[in-house]
Amino acid sequence: MHFTTSGVNIRLLPSYKCSFEDPVQVTVSGLNPQQRVDLRSKLTDDTGRVFQASATYQADGSGQVDLNRDPSLGGSFAGVEPMGLFWALKADIVACKFTLTDVTRPALVDIEVVSDDKVIAKVTNERHCLADGVRRIPVTEGRIRGTLFMPPGKGPFPGILDTNVFRGFPFELRAALLAKRGFAVLALAFQGYQDLPKRADKFHLEYFEEGIDFLRQQPEVKDQKIGLVSISKSGDLALSMATFLPGISATVWINGCNANTLVPIYYKDICVPPLLYDIKKAKMTPLGFMDIGDVTNDPMSEEGLPSVIPIERAPGSFMFIMSEADRNWQSAYYAKLACDRLKAHGKSNYELFVSGAVLAKNRLNPDLWFKFSGASRRRRDGRMR
Repeated sequence: MHFTTSGVNIRLLPSYKCSFEDPVQVTVSGLNPQQRVDLRSKLTDDTGRVFQASATYQADGSGQVDLNRDPSLGGSFAGVEPMGLFWALKADIVACKFTLTDVTRPALVDIEVVSDDKVIAKVTNERHCLADGVRRIPVTEGRIRGTLFMPPGKGPFPGILDTNVFRGFPFELRAALLAKRGFAVLALAFQGYQDLPKRADKFHLEYFEEGIDFLRQQPEVKDQKIGLVSISKSGDLALSMATFLPGISATVWINGCNANTLVPIYYKDICVPPLLYDIKKAKMTPLGFMDIGDVTNDPMSEEGLPSVIPIERAPGSFMFIMSEADRNWQSAYYAKLACDRLKAHGKSNYELFVSGAVLAKNRLNPDLWFKFSGASRRRRDGRMR
């Protein structure tokens, strides 16, 4: 959607349509020389929450503003931030997350130019989750539930099993973006979804093994490497899979724990007990939120050691991505413990990324993950771009 008055025009380059994670160049033309205007962005998620950002700019002598060149003079961010109108999007409700559950529809970001409280130009950026040719296939195979995303073509493609947070729903957005990059991805649900138990009191790795076997059986994936992507509680599930299940080539762990947590994990005759916690250690923040960052017992304590996952047994590689600002638990500490354990056993099959700013803004960068595919890139900064 485009709207303009008095010859003012917003351009999004290379197009007003793009992939969900791709940058766009925002330019404004047709302003008066040195005119000050506000640029505003707005996005509504699938729950109806509205996310907004704004910044003030001054046009150059030819009446143009270019966010790749010109600094914001104030608002949601300051300085030259080409994608500031996107990474600074924020809801009125503190600490809520952007939710996109239907990846078949684009996320629509409205960008407006405002002068004297009047909208003088507007454009809508369509940020598409599914690339052309990517196939989205609901999966109800045996016990497993989830969604398979397959890149266009016959492959062969490396496979990824994607497990989300403790809620257990399939995280289709990340899976769709990874499929765009040439991965066959099974976004696996493990509780609270369709006919799965609403809240599991234990996890059997055999269920996740069935998901991995299903992925391996796909003609486009056969004989290819299999990796894992995880975050939060699913981080220790992924470490357990990498340790006890055969044939896992790489594991990405984001803000997880190095020990099993919350409920027992079983695999054949193996049981890894959960790391216990003391809710009395929770604190209230000045904004009225509960800070539970310190409630979980130390994995290195006598009672915590049996819950630590023996990842030195895993044949594959690890990438630990942790946020220093995580207040659900001590992600930075757990990542260091995991790396120290691997190092102590003579292993060098791991990388550690400190990505507080990246994760705080829910940056999704599939290029960062799975260097076993040859597509990895290191971030040079912490901005969402």
